[in-house]
Amino acid sequence: MPTIIEYAENPPILRCAGEEDRMTQSLRRRALTRAFAAQADLVVDLSELIFADTSLVLDLAVLSRRLRRRGRKLLLHAPQPQVWMVIEMCGLHRLPGVRFDGPAPTAATA
Repeated sequence: MPTIIEYAENPPILRCAGEEDRMTQSLRRRALTRAFAAQADLVVDLSELIFADTSLVLDLAVLSRRLRRRGRKLLLHAPQPQVWMVIEMCGLHRLPGVRFDGPAPTAATA
């Protein structure tokens, strides 16, 4: 099965692509664990993610909480409208330490 979520250290970027749901949750653990050790704010590149369910968003919420405890932010980059709707439904965008890298999606695009 191809890797859907990958982590790069320099700069710290967590790239999400394809479709992420409960069935792929175990496959993202390694990348999320590595991302926790980020030495700077973590960019989560969502530009290639075409589908996400709440399991991914909740994993990102847990990651953001852990990063925040270490003085780091989680920066969401380029979520597609359908992914933005799940982020908004779960409230990830309202958590302390979660920001958008670039403009946040608007209701018009979602």
